Amino acid sequence: MRYSGFQIVKQALGLGNGWAPVWRQPEPKPAYDIVIIGGGGHGLSTAYYLAKNHGLTNVAVLEKGYLGGGNVGRNTTMVRANYYLPGNSEFYSHSLKLWEGLEAELNYNVMHSQRGLINLFHSDGQRDAMARRGNAMRNQGDDAELLTKEQLRRHVPYLDFEQTRFPIHGGLLHRRGGTARHDAVAWGYARGADSRGVDLIQNCEVTGIDIEAGRVTGVQTSRGPIRAKKVAMITAGRSGQVAALAGMRLPIESHVLQAYVTEGIKPAVNHVISYGMGHFYICQSDKGGLVFGGDLDFYPSYAQRGNLPGVEQVMEAAMTLMPMIGRAKVLRHWGGVMDMSPDGSPIIDTTHIGGLFLNCGWNYGGFKAVPASGWATAHLIATGAPHATAERFRLERFRDGVGIMDEEGTGAQHNLH
Repeated sequence: MRYSGFQIVKQALGLGNGWAPVWRQPEPKPAYDIVIIGGGGHGLSTAYYLAKNHGLTNVAVLEKGYLGGGNVGRNTTMVRANYYLPGNSEFYSHSLKLWEGLEAELNYNVMHSQRGLINLFHSDGQRDAMARRGNAMRNQGDDAELLTKEQLRRHVPYLDFEQTRFPIHGGLLHRRGGTARHDAVAWGYARGADSRGVDLIQNCEVTGIDIEAGRVTGVQTSRGPIRAKKVAMITAGRSGQVAALAGMRLPIESHVLQAYVTEGIKPAVNHVISYGMGHFYICQSDKGGLVFGGDLDFYPSYAQRGNLPGVEQVMEAAMTLMPMIGRAKVLRHWGGVMDMSPDGSPIIDTTHIGGLFLNCGWNYGGFKAVPASGWATAHLIATGAPHATAERFRLERFRDGVGIMDEEGTGAQHNLH
């Protein structure tokens, strides 16, 4: 069924009884050409682009729980292309371009809102760093505007500009940045992949990866064995555990990143605001809730929940930056499991096992990367060669040290990225 204004009117007159299921619920077949482990944003977008760009439809996406139940539904929904280093810069620029046509592409409302992203700075040195980043963004073909303190006040007058510890000196505005509805992105890609013949199999946990003579031959699952010529591991914070099924040890640590939502209020925060010195970021959802978060918990964990020390840190930063937020009631908070790489940049690569592919290490950048990640991973699986935008996302850089992309310059410590 194609969605449209006409379809809404038609179904309303029919009391909504004519809506078709968004995707099928197939039983797993004994064998596929390609099996994708992980039914989150990256896995679903990979399946979609395998079918759309390469005509490969004998594909199964295996999800341990329900589609979109992992990190793609547990984040703060930000979309941006404000990266600095070659490799990251062109990749996220490509991703943003895909975001801008995604709703028309999928015939699905992912609620992409280009409301603008502002990164604050608090010293002359930080202003110079933001100027360099802005120049890199513009050289890549994306937008960036360096705002003085007075210009910034006109955009976000509700911030505490004179806070004692980190007074605000200005900000870098990325107008094409913004937000999208996280689970709608998963649903849109799922619907698109299913409509092209991909099997989306939920409640199907992968318990083993079969390898013969150095080549993958299939997977063992909670719903029986499935043979496959190619297997892609796309499981975000669980990447280390899934790779261990193939005897691999990844340079990945899994950390929890908490997020928060308040009660709905009238429109107040018109941009996405990033407050680096307080490790805090905030935006407002279309439903009116303030959506915000802070830093990692700084210890490895697989827990998809929050904790009180994290709450304290985030609330302190929120009150420092925006005293008015103290009147809002927090409704809920949760944790997403981040697959942190040693240099803060992702991995899209083949492995030493024939036919086994890897997509992981997204750190904080996983949601905004969903379209380009699927595009590049599909290209790699279909052709055996990396896509031009993801050529530097190789696994071997952590073995030989060549091509390390430390975007924040924080060194080889996972939790600092």
